[in-house]
Amino acid sequence: MIRLIALFATLCLLQMPAPLTAQESLEEIVRVDVLDGGRMADGKVQAALKLTLAPGWKTYWRAPGDAGIPPELDWSGSSNISAVALVWPTPEVFHLDGLRSIGYKHQLVLPVILTPKEPGQPIRLSGRIDFGVCSDVCIPASLSFDSALEPGAKRNPAIAAAMAARPLSANEAGAGKARCALKPTANGMEVTAEIDLPPTGGTEVAVIETGNPKLWASEPVVTRSGNRLRATSELVHVEGKPYALDRSALRLTVLGSSRAVDIRGCESG
Repeated sequence: MIRLIALFATLCLLQMPAPLTAQESLEEIVRVDVLDGGRMADGKVQAALKLTLAPGWKTYWRAPGDAGIPPELDWSGSSNISAVALVWPTPEVFHLDGLRSIGYKHQLVLPVILTPKEPGQPIRLSGRIDFGVCSDVCIPASLSFDSALEPGAKRNPAIAAAMAARPLSANEAGAGKARCALKPTANGMEVTAEIDLPPTGGTEVAVIETGNPKLWASEPVVTRSGNRLRATSELVHVEGKPYALDRSALRLTVLGSSRAVDIRGCESG
């Protein structure tokens, strides 16, 4: 599977037309805007990055699947910010030539919750987002953003809608605690997560994230028996090294046709 991912990425780059490397051509495919959402009750500030895509193009979620490019964000040009938290809206699942990717079409409004160093003072949100966009070809993209946020800005409906579109927490979904069983494999480790979770609708897709960028997780095999869901995935170190797995850092996202659920941490079991 790792070889398939590498091959797909290479093919995408080889198919990329030369004119698309120009910034003005990229801007015809995707643009980034900063949305200002004002101060929250706890003193934090709400903003969002809005990616608007040309018809037929899509971009990717934080865990993009077998055929996607994960976004990376650089906030180094910002001022009066001590912490940044992202709130990812529920993504869609795409299938192409037997490979699964996870992301967004048309647009992505990505809420950003900012903790200011000096509460009540203006914030500048400035930096760069490196990400991928795909249609008939896949293109690695990099766009800069720079915006002064006003402390007195009003609530932004687009940000509120994106916040409401996030996956439910385990408590909100009525889920029990996740339990994970581990066993060694030839290449790494197999993890089987079990959780009591009412059906989320249709053919359920699960995503396992380890919290360690050096660990690759295969597409989980999902089975269900009543209200109990099981997801099994193989975890492989990208450099072939041995590793220790922190169960508390595991994150299981279940994507169904009617709702999505975000489950943090996994007990031994």
